[in-house]
Amino acid sequence: MRDLGVINELNIDFMGMRRAWVIVSGALMVIFFLSMLIRGFNLGLDFTGGTVLEVGYQNPAELSDVRAALEAKGFTGATIQHFGALNDVLIRLAPQEGEEASAQLSDEVFKALSEAVGGQVELRRVEFVGPQVGEELREQGGLAVLFALIGILIYVALRFEWRFAVGAIAATVHDALFVVGIFSLFQIPFDLTVLAAVLAVIGYSLNDTIVIFDRVRESFRKVRKGTVLEITNMAINQTMSRTIITSGTTLLVLVSLYIFGGEALSGFSLALLIGVFVGTYSTIFIATATVIMLGVSRADLLPVPKEGAEAGNTMP
Repeated sequence: MRDLGVINELNIDFMGMRRAWVIVSGALMVIFFLSMLIRGFNLGLDFTGGTVLEVGYQNPAELSDVRAALEAKGFTGATIQHFGALNDVLIRLAPQEGEEASAQLSDEVFKALSEAVGGQVELRRVEFVGPQVGEELREQGGLAVLFALIGILIYVALRFEWRFAVGAIAATVHDALFVVGIFSLFQIPFDLTVLAAVLAVIGYSLNDTIVIFDRVRESFRKVRKGTVLEITNMAINQTMSRTIITSGTTLLVLVSLYIFGGEALSGFSLALLIGVFVGTYSTIFIATATVIMLGVSRADLLPVPKEGAEAGNTMP
């Protein structure tokens, strides 16, 4: 408990660094936007449709050899990657018309791989998603994110003064764009699990922002002396122990999930890792800094006195 007391007694000038970090975030947002416009996303099978085969080799497989075996049989344009261990290979092929065509395609691909290694390969999984289903999932996923942001906008606008509402929305949008921007920039596979993680990041970011906003509002009402920057810094420093414990324990779980969860959960856990880190940062340097830049004052947060209250107090 003594360590938490030391954390609570911190006096870091977070707001003094707000302009520099806003500039850094702005530059990163520009890079991410350009990446999304130019490079797009490495969409997974959930969104693009197609056939996915997971095969297991007796010995570590070279991806170049697998690609050469497929191209020798006319299967070009396949996405090939290791799936966990070096013995496991994941192959993604463009969608084919009809279920029979997809089944025939998977049989022919497995036959080509078996011939290349003398039958020392095992077919472990085959999945097929039609292009129409993939398109519907892509549209519904985008709508889910949009409706989540709209719901958050309404909630925050009703709960906080408008400057705080704008700051919360700015931080939430910043965090969501940061996560998807990194996936676009580094062409990390983006599937439904990653989209679910983005929605979770939106909720986490909003929760963290509301905790600090509540403390800022409470500090303005309790502390009668001090500038807006001083009181805001004090509120942020007071919540630092909670932030470190919450974010730290969450990150420990996500790191374990990313390391030991396997390839199927790697995108999900990576998106949450990025989101938790960025969400903690944006609460201070995006959400709170936006409130300061919009000119919040003590008068904006003090409760409005009821009419007749002063007159009632003067009566004998």
